[in-house]
Amino acid sequence: MTVLCVRFQLPPAGETALPGLLGLLEEFTPVVEALPPDGVLADLRGAERYFGRSAVELASVIRVRALALHGVDCVIGAGPGPMLARVALRDARPGVTCAVPEGAVAEFLANRPVAALPGVGTATSRTLCEYGLDTLGRVAAAPLSTLQRLIGARAGRELHEKANGVDRGRVVPNGVSRSLATERPFPLDELDPDRHRRALLSAAGELGARLRALDKVCGALTLTVRYADRTATTRTRTLREPTAHSAALTRTTYAMYEALGLQRARVRALVLRAESLAPAEQASHQLTFDPVDEKVRRVEEAADRVRAKFGPGAVIPGALAA
Repeated sequence: MTVLCVRFQLPPAGETALPGLLGLLEEFTPVVEALPPDGVLADLRGAERYFGRSAVELASVIRVRALALHGVDCVIGAGPGPMLARVALRDARPGVTCAVPEGAVAEFLANRPVAALPGVGTATSRTLCEYGLDTLGRVAAAPLSTLQRLIGARAGRELHEKANGVDRGRVVPNGVSRSLATERPFPLDELDPDRHRRALLSAAGELGARLRALDKVCGALTLTVRYADRTATTRTRTLREPTAHSAALTRTTYAMYEALGLQRARVRALVLRAESLAPAEQASHQLTFDPVDEKVRRVEEAADRVRAKFGPGAVIPGALAA
């Protein structure tokens, strides 16, 4: 095993602990990639040689240190590459690292649903299932030309390779400073889509207000849906133009949520992250000549002035994005 995919079980509003947890992993390897809001990829090729231990053994040390130093438990998947490590993470449990068996990658993947592969969304999964390609084993056995006709030339080729265990990904070191995030946990596992949407409206409004207070704009949004069974789904979408406008952030957030096609999903928490932050003065705004849009922006500016004078509680986050 070479790569670990770690998901820390952070408490509500505990994302501020992620930089410290990244530092813990960097004691083992400098090749660490943050997967906000609570995940990390770590390439341990050098660490295995240096410490004389396997990645699975090092995973146990990382788990103990995270508990001892930060009070945070974690689940860990291990594999020869980042894609396989992320797939393995789906079967991991606290205290037990799930590792892809060496020399048996195809068997490990064969009975898993196509949606288990990172990057395979609801629409692609639905298309493949309509043609009986509902498991990775069936996708791997399908002719490449068939997959390319169904989902496109490039996507079909990449899916065929991944289903056959070919992992061309790599861990790219990064940080978490170029983003902002907010979490909306539910007191009980929530089934109601209307309550999901209200939580997303509030989260998008809060992010917009925070971005404007910092004179920043974001170029992408990442939505993470955490479920009652401790699994999670994460989707990222690039914005048409960098913005801090709450209404634009809300539209994109709703679009990502609708694309997931959740059916009676028991949602434990929703996390929204603004990615690719940049100074607002460097951003351009496409004029729409829409009087409603301009009015909303003026109201937004007035609300920001109220917040600056009386505090964040003066205006309910997200209320103006409706």
